[in-house]
Amino acid sequence: MTPQTRRTTCNRDCPDACGIVATVENERITALAGDPEHPVTRGFLCFRTSRFLELQDGPQRVREPLVRRGGALVPASWDEVLDLLTERLRTIRAESGPAAIFHYRSGGSLGILKHLTDLFFDQFGPCTEKVGDICSGAGEAAQLLDFGVSDSNDLFDLLHSRHIVLWGKNPTVSNVHLVPVLKDAKARGTELVSIDPVHHKAANLCDSVLQPAPGRDYELAMGVARVLFDTGRVDPRAAEFCDHLPEFRALAEARPAAAWAAAAGVELAALRGLADRYADGPTATLIGWGMQRRQRGGAIVRALDALCAISGNLFRSGGGASFYFRRRKAFQAFGPKVQAPRAIREPLLGQDLLAAQAPPVRLMWVTAGNPLAMLPDSATVAKALDAVEFLVVADCLLTDTAKRAHVVLPVPTLLEDSDLLGSYGHHWLAESRPVVAMPPGVRHEVQIFQALAERLGLADYPQDSLDQLKRQALSLVAGQGAGLDYLRKFGAVRSPVADPLLFGSGRVPTPNGKVQLLDAPPEEVAVAVPPERQGSSAPLWLFSNSTEKSQASQWSGQGLGERVWIAVHPDAVPGLAAGDVVLVESAVGTLEAALRLDATQRVDVAIMPKGGHFDRGHAANALIAARATDLGLGAAYLDTLVRIRARQ
Repeated sequence: MTPQTRRTTCNRDCPDACGIVATVENERITALAGDPEHPVTRGFLCFRTSRFLELQDGPQRVREPLVRRGGALVPASWDEVLDLLTERLRTIRAESGPAAIFHYRSGGSLGILKHLTDLFFDQFGPCTEKVGDICSGAGEAAQLLDFGVSDSNDLFDLLHSRHIVLWGKNPTVSNVHLVPVLKDAKARGTELVSIDPVHHKAANLCDSVLQPAPGRDYELAMGVARVLFDTGRVDPRAAEFCDHLPEFRALAEARPAAAWAAAAGVELAALRGLADRYADGPTATLIGWGMQRRQRGGAIVRALDALCAISGNLFRSGGGASFYFRRRKAFQAFGPKVQAPRAIREPLLGQDLLAAQAPPVRLMWVTAGNPLAMLPDSATVAKALDAVEFLVVADCLLTDTAKRAHVVLPVPTLLEDSDLLGSYGHHWLAESRPVVAMPPGVRHEVQIFQALAERLGLADYPQDSLDQLKRQALSLVAGQGAGLDYLRKFGAVRSPVADPLLFGSGRVPTPNGKVQLLDAPPEEVAVAVPPERQGSSAPLWLFSNSTEKSQASQWSGQGLGERVWIAVHPDAVPGLAAGDVVLVESAVGTLEAALRLDATQRVDVAIMPKGGHFDRGHAANALIAARATDLGLGAAYLDTLVRIRARQ
């Protein structure tokens, strides 16, 4: 049979939401490539997605329902599983109330139809819900306070920037389809600046590189603001479009510029050079997500928002403070939000689950997530999952979390799924459609819940086809050239409800139309220092970063192999050599790791890959305490100190 090419959209937790072209022979996918017709994908895929067939056909793929019997997960029929789930849901609700049932949905798939899982538990209960956001909680909450919305100018508006500041952002790993846009801007004369304690490949794109002290981005931003105030280069209209300008100025003037530079760990000349770039706009600030994963992460983002506003870069083309793109704005919700009887805080999930009483959480259902690998304080999360009476996991892979389940429900991979996608890295909408059929034992999440709703008598739960549900979700924009037929005809379509300039009117959607500037300093936070042992290093700031080879906890190829790795400056570990097996110790845990040496890094940082598997001893999260951010109930992953010593 002649090979066919079929198109779909990547649904994984990534800002790019790439268009994919699959080559299919005899209903088997033989190759994956980026869609050359997608305006952002531009014909290439990241390493992770280009290698996804290793997971699609790999040994961890779940192809039929599994039920725990005699301590082991064994295959079962769908009728058997649905009957079991129906019985357990009914019994637990009758005996303990719907608060004893907890639905945890994360971002492993960003498909809009996944929200129908929430609707099921709202109608069946309402049940206990998850609150907070381990990924972007603090940053989004900060921008909602400052601007009334967390969104961005059009991606290609960067071509109008005089300067682009990558503040804590490494697009070469976490946002690879931004890189061609940056290169195009640079070819037009735009200057690129990288600000990050960690040295990474994005530095090679940039004209200027700053490596401030870990967690000191607030101090750096306030130092830049101080220089702007001192030199009279604050936008003369700032008092008209900003509230709390005197209070913010007082914060900036609490220290001289030289003191701010020292606190940030940068040279005064570098701080002044950064101020020059903000004054010489338009300057776009691309705000990475790592900074806001600290206990004062919200305050850090608010300081960057304020810097963008007072420098006059917020309302102009080529400017803006881009943290997020509103990926769900174009879609109609499937039902009104109901009040849950109880909430489990995502960054503190392990301790909240264990502490839940009257009633305890008896049934936990996991959608699009692997909390054991992805949440901080992994050991407590594992203990909490093991304590749940009945754990249900819907996944296409047998993850650390799925291995602990009482029921595993096989769902489609990104190449078999049928859904709709927005993006948090650009404003294009697209359809996810199967390029090959699901294996016979796999079912779409919507179809699973439709079957359960029938068994449980939920008459109001939608029983429409997937296409009908897609049309309903697109009803807000269907008359504006973004309905389902348009998506199928043209591929990705730019959202008609996303303006080219977010604040082109010169106002922000806060209650009074003014930017709400940060008006109080963040609280200093305490970070636990691991105990010093013979031969151990000085305390190092742990960065658990995204990698080219993994999408969260989904690893391409052989993954991390026998051991996770940790990379440090050679001077941080005198007497140790590259390749040594070392112990990495924090205040809450210990891991074995293979040592890597990197002289481009600061001497006070240590870098490990994000998303390592807990059961294999690879999870950096086993070293990270569960703490919430100052805003948005995010997880303060990066407020972690470790020591390194030779394994005895």
